[in-house]
Amino acid sequence: MRTNSSSDVSGRTGGSPSAYSATERRRDVSRRRFLAAAAAAVGAPAITAAARAAETTARGGLIDCQSHLFCEELVALMEKRSSDPVVFVRDGMRMLKMGDWLRKIPSHYLDVDVKLAAMDAAGVERTALSINDPGPEWFGADGPTVARVANDFVARIVARHPQRFFGLCVLPLQDMRAALIELDRCVRELGMKGILLYTNLAGRFPDEPEFRPLFARAAELDLPLLLHPAKPVTIEQVKAYEMTSSLGNMFDDTIALTRIIMSGILDEFPELKLVCPHLGGALPFIIGRLDHQTQVLKRGPKNLRHAPSEYLRRVWLDIVSPQPLAMKFAYEFLGADRLLFASDHPWVEPELIRDTFDSLHLPPDDREKIFTLNARKLFRL
Repeated sequence: MRTNSSSDVSGRTGGSPSAYSATERRRDVSRRRFLAAAAAAVGAPAITAAARAAETTARGGLIDCQSHLFCEELVALMEKRSSDPVVFVRDGMRMLKMGDWLRKIPSHYLDVDVKLAAMDAAGVERTALSINDPGPEWFGADGPTVARVANDFVARIVARHPQRFFGLCVLPLQDMRAALIELDRCVRELGMKGILLYTNLAGRFPDEPEFRPLFARAAELDLPLLLHPAKPVTIEQVKAYEMTSSLGNMFDDTIALTRIIMSGILDEFPELKLVCPHLGGALPFIIGRLDHQTQVLKRGPKNLRHAPSEYLRRVWLDIVSPQPLAMKFAYEFLGADRLLFASDHPWVEPELIRDTFDSLHLPPDDREKIFTLNARKLFRL
């Protein structure tokens, strides 16, 4: 595995190595304790550092299907805005504001060297790179420009590190004509391997009829669509106790994926490659209720050709969840062919997801599919 020669021994660039090392030691202790507790919950032994290294070597480089960087040009643009989304500085820290949702943007959220170091530490060979939210749809008439800036940013990083990254594009879906033009540019000129589709588009859901041309074009191009949470529609209900990310984003995954299934999009475009993050939110756990409602009580759409659970089995899920029991449930529900390793870095360290999944001790062939082979096939790497 290649290492990033520009990083110091701590895996970071710049700053104070001693201070950073202390922070990293505390984080590593917390992560080991978390993993030990999680492994105990699933009835598996905690994994030692030696065992993790041996397993990583045996399976080769991983492919991370969800990882993000903030784009400095877009952050600077938001610093000049007077309406959401805006960026301001508080106590020396940049803050992203979208209504009542405030998030920090520390400098390492913009640092590709930090990401490379995290990849190296976890044995990640290649990463699907995208910006995070806010997406272009939050910028009104400036959306096409924002999309172009974001996609050029990702493409430049991929061009500098072609063996480490591949790109996912974002689109200004408030202007479908501009979105389809930008999509063609991203595929033909920038070599993008997929589309990051937000679970809601400034409050509108992607299954609504106005967005249907996107699904048609993605199917035609054989290009994966990866759902990703945006500012959640349930934010008013979850902002108390700082649950916006922990619950709100998962509810957005669940609602968006369910609506896509119930809308008939997967009947209209059976060849569509759809990926949902975070183990599909809550949907795998409640899909039986949707089956009962539609198949037995005859509630909901009348034009679906199959039970909702059959459509769910055609979707890929990434395994971003620090809970082995949730991973195990998804594995038993979907099998190994529809799961993808991902980290959601920089918010989650790739090592945490890798080690949590390793605690399940799945058959080597299935682990290789989930860690590497499924992504190679899906993204045609």
